[in-house]
Amino acid sequence: MRRRPLTWLIPVLATAAAVTVTVVVVPDGAGRDPDGRTAPAAHGERPAGKGKPDARDVVLAVHGGAGTALDRDKTTPEREKAYRDGLADALKAGRKILDKGGSSVDAVQAAVQRLEDNPLFNAGKGAVFTADAGHELDASIMRGSDLKAGAVAGVKSLRNPIAGARAVMDKSPHVLLSGEGADDFGARHGLRTVTQDYYWTQARWDALMAAKEAERGGKEGRGGTGANGGKGANGGRGGEKAAAGAADAPASVADAQSKGTVGAVAVDGERDLAAATSTGGMTNKLPGRVGDSPLIGSGTYAKNGTVAASATGAGEVFIRGAATSTISNLMEFKGVGVATAAYEVIVKRLPGLGGDGGVIALAPNGEFDAPHSSPGMLHGYLTKDGKIVTKIFPDETPPNS
Repeated sequence: MRRRPLTWLIPVLATAAAVTVTVVVVPDGAGRDPDGRTAPAAHGERPAGKGKPDARDVVLAVHGGAGTALDRDKTTPEREKAYRDGLADALKAGRKILDKGGSSVDAVQAAVQRLEDNPLFNAGKGAVFTADAGHELDASIMRGSDLKAGAVAGVKSLRNPIAGARAVMDKSPHVLLSGEGADDFGARHGLRTVTQDYYWTQARWDALMAAKEAERGGKEGRGGTGANGGKGANGGRGGEKAAAGAADAPASVADAQSKGTVGAVAVDGERDLAAATSTGGMTNKLPGRVGDSPLIGSGTYAKNGTVAASATGAGEVFIRGAATSTISNLMEFKGVGVATAAYEVIVKRLPGLGGDGGVIALAPNGEFDAPHSSPGMLHGYLTKDGKIVTKIFPDETPPNS
């Protein structure tokens, strides 16, 4: 049999070679700032990836919510101290557990519980109001060693919803209990209960009134677009009236952070990961609304070998994007580091679904990252040598980084 000449392959190979050269030849240093990080993308382009974590040797981290950033020029020393102390106190509570050889699960619960007791944050004592002027709180916790998890949603009488989530994980065959059933379950297991007025703060009430006014067509500056999208309910001016009219009491400045969900992540001496999240939800939310915070894989996730993550932001978007479990999956199945995975989800993917926010993400080797697409995110971390770092201003936590 006569063989066909192979000269026809030459043009094809030449074309392939030309295409390959075009793809891989990139000017050295293009798209990077002087520190080697990827520079911000131009308008309309997708941001480039991030490879470096924010910190290393971290054993515990907390967040106090993503949203409108505190303005350094307008923040008094007293107000700054209140926020930094709130984050630091939570880290110290978790450190006490870890220093005694305790578990990461106990550490994140202790840290979140401290934040729930602080009216600065939208969880527990400082929870926002629903549309009918009530309070419905959500929380979840997860252990990375065996993927055990517990959560409560829509609770109205548990002083510390994170304790309710822990009880569900440890003392029930379930993952999530909601509403009256969750409240009753917590009470039966000895958890502290309160009446609804315990959660009341002036700043949160003023935020609700501003959102109601916006719904009636009030000025945008007094609350934005109301319950379902924007500046009053979920985006950031609801507490201006209280913050401007009072001095610097915690309750008067709480709404400077419009998405003040709280959370914690930790790794213990056994290299076991854990994560926890707690929130009061959205100002003026419909009664019965459940966000991402109590949903495993959306607001909270922990898996040994990959990541412990707690999210904050536009809850519906984080649910639809399965935010925290996706970070873990990218690390496990794509083999990327924690910074690359968290950046991919929070900065590159979720904004395309219509919302912003942030996440604290901790790998078992202590690499930590806190990317956010919102203007700011209150957070802090503890390193294994005992150093505590808190970040509350935009220049400390620039968005999309």
